[in-house]
Amino acid sequence: MSHTVNPRASLSIAILSGKGGVGKTNLALNLSYALYRASHRVLVMDFDVGLANIDVLLGLSPEKNLQDLFRPGVMAEDVMLAVEPDGFDFLPAASGVPELLEMDDDMREILFQKLNTAFGNYDYLMLDLGAGISQTVLSVAAMSHLRVLVVTPEPTSLTDSYAVIKVLHTQYGITDFHILVNQVAGPDDTKATFGRLAAACQHFLGFSPTLLGGVRADPALPDAVRRQIPLLRHAPRSPAAQDILAGAVKLHRIRQQRQETLLEMPVLGKIPPVRK
Repeated sequence: MSHTVNPRASLSIAILSGKGGVGKTNLALNLSYALYRASHRVLVMDFDVGLANIDVLLGLSPEKNLQDLFRPGVMAEDVMLAVEPDGFDFLPAASGVPELLEMDDDMREILFQKLNTAFGNYDYLMLDLGAGISQTVLSVAAMSHLRVLVVTPEPTSLTDSYAVIKVLHTQYGITDFHILVNQVAGPDDTKATFGRLAAACQHFLGFSPTLLGGVRADPALPDAVRRQIPLLRHAPRSPAAQDILAGAVKLHRIRQQRQETLLEMPVLGKIPPVRK
């Protein structure tokens, strides 16, 4: 009998950004919610270990968090919270714990051994990583099946996003990046912003990322944040919600296209060696 490493063909998605304030966490949460509403089992994991705040966006007060997994006998299931019944769960991080920002290899090994036992119960694992290029961010991004980089049209966002791509490519040889452009005026703004980033990558690194889509600036989003509920529940017909739904459809299509390959890949692989 053949044995598959990942029988559910679970897809792990690292959500990254070069700088803070680009809406990364909100998009990670709402993409997760969109996939859940499409009848998929989703675990959204707050891996922004320096400034965790998905719990705030959901109005939750977790009793345990990622830091508790380093304690003997505490498993991932003990830390998870059900956001919605039957398949939308949340694993909170610890906010303001600097030692988690730069975990050594032993700490990461302990953490991911425990996490991998639970990951196989989900169709999608959404990892909301911290902004920037800490080694923990880079390692988890490299271990994931898919990397979605959230950018905005601001020049500083583009510059910092290029830096994330460059470091991941230089250290691990990664060329597979999907770009989600947030806070845009419309499709032309999305294309222009993506075009600037793609041109820099092609010129200096020799490859271009893939455009996942754009999300329009929308007053419904800050209103959902104030109410501490996902935008897709608060205002499902709003422009930003429709854009996020379109992004979730593309993510599902990617999972379908990679189904056979995913069966033979762990939900989170080993940290690849740094290239010399």
